[in-house]
Amino acid sequence: MFEKLRQAFSSLTKVVSEKKLSERDIDDVLFNFQLTLLESDVAQEVVEKLTNDLRTQLTGASIERSKDVGDLVQTRLRDSILEVFKKAGSVDILERIETSKKKGEPFVVLFLGINGTGKTTTVAKFTYFLKQNGFSVVIAAGDTHRAGAIEQLTQHADRISVRVIAQRYGADPAAVARDGVLYAKSHHIDVLIVDTAGRMQTNQNLMEEMGKIVRVVSPNLKIFIGDSLAGNDAISQAQMFRKYTDFDGAILTKADADTKGGAALSIAYVTERPIMFLGVGQEFKDLRKFDPTAFVDLLLG
Repeated sequence: MFEKLRQAFSSLTKVVSEKKLSERDIDDVLFNFQLTLLESDVAQEVVEKLTNDLRTQLTGASIERSKDVGDLVQTRLRDSILEVFKKAGSVDILERIETSKKKGEPFVVLFLGINGTGKTTTVAKFTYFLKQNGFSVVIAAGDTHRAGAIEQLTQHADRISVRVIAQRYGADPAAVARDGVLYAKSHHIDVLIVDTAGRMQTNQNLMEEMGKIVRVVSPNLKIFIGDSLAGNDAISQAQMFRKYTDFDGAILTKADADTKGGAALSIAYVTERPIMFLGVGQEFKDLRKFDPTAFVDLLLG
């Protein structure tokens, strides 16, 4: 995964380690580094942060031809990237569910995103993850717009032995979500997951419909589903969904096929919300908890 971004960091370290750099050399090296980051779907704001941090370290310093320069760059990059994820925060889902369970209340999770990101499949993976951790789950089929959406969700749910609460196509998604809350409360279910229709971030009516669902069920957790392969589109989508829904964290799908790697870093930076999981395959078990330190270790070798 993330080969292009890994190569960008490796090439930069190699260049600065092999020769003594003048200020002009530093500018040239960082300019090329910027271009590679942009080609790796790293958002402009993140590119500027990383290169400015490096320039501060390199410019005016006594740069000798030695391995120490590469170490300096590696350390600065590591600190800068981890700073992005630290600012985005983290969400301990299992702990929050346990707290809600002790209060005798269902923990409500709302999934949101655009069409084609693998949202419904991710709902199933997330449900499987919760069941593996000992929680009871019910799913509300809030995607009442897309033909076949309820059947697709039900097929997944049947395979992992979970009940789906649904109405007819065209029904009010907020009403479906409300039915799910009532069912979860009356049956003492630990977690309610609300699936929703994919919607383009530019469709104001559908975005406002999402706002209605949020007002009706007051979810404990709102999760944005982004496609790692969508690049800068995923970043702009995350920004707009953050504006309309103030989501709590993100899951990136298709990460196993992502050769660039910029989406996770960029979405965390521009939304100031954590990446919670990565989808890394087609099976229910293929939902990997995102670890910022492991991510940085992978990028920097």
